[in-house]
Amino acid sequence: MSADVGDEVEYAADRRAVVTDIRAGIYYLRCPGRAEWPVEDPDTLTVTRTRAERIKADGPCHGLFW
Repeated sequence: MSADVGDEVEYAADRRAVVTDIRAGIYYLRCPGRAEWPVEDPDTLTVTRTRAERIKADGPCHGLFW
């Protein structure tokens, strides 16, 4: 898994979230209406947009939690 904090990832089919933190090698995700949660298997994540791509497309504050 090569996601960084701020990247948008797909964690299940058509389910996206943003990487909010990486603590002791554990990735944490967050999406609208849901509390942050740890990812059990980071190899299941697919980066859909990097943080830089999100900022370029949505601006610095938009698109983080849709």
